[in-house]
Amino acid sequence: MAFVFTPEQCDRIESLCARYPTRRAAILPVLWMVQAQDGWISPDAMEAVAAILQITPAAVYEVVTFYSMFERKPCARHHLQVCRTIGCWLRGSQGLVRHLEERLKIKPGESTPDGRFKLSTVECLGSCGTAPMMQIGNDYFENLTPLMVDTLLNELK
Repeated sequence: MAFVFTPEQCDRIESLCARYPTRRAAILPVLWMVQAQDGWISPDAMEAVAAILQITPAAVYEVVTFYSMFERKPCARHHLQVCRTIGCWLRGSQGLVRHLEERLKIKPGESTPDGRFKLSTVECLGSCGTAPMMQIGNDYFENLTPLMVDTLLNELK
């Protein structure tokens, strides 16, 4: 089934486009809108974004594949993103990833069979002073320990 923007979304997109010097410049907020609605950005949605912004589907695909924040396939209900860069690594992020792998029985890039959790390791999330940290959805959880991670997982179930 083809992706179609609602009239309200079209109005919002036109409002966004008016803020930028070119329609193409509104691509990130439009992609966020799509992902907020569907949880991911399908090939049909990429084509719809291209059409409404009057750019090529390849230009949309380039952006979607460049940024790790955009999902190109349906994602689990809770996306656990553990920072793996040096600040977090020095403060134990590798141990948190191993703990999550054991607890959830998945590896980074995989989702639990029930579709509840997806585990990812990501580049710097800008919270080096409170490492190790993990982003779940739009929320940051910092100064994490395995016990704190277990508490978070139990709250999310």
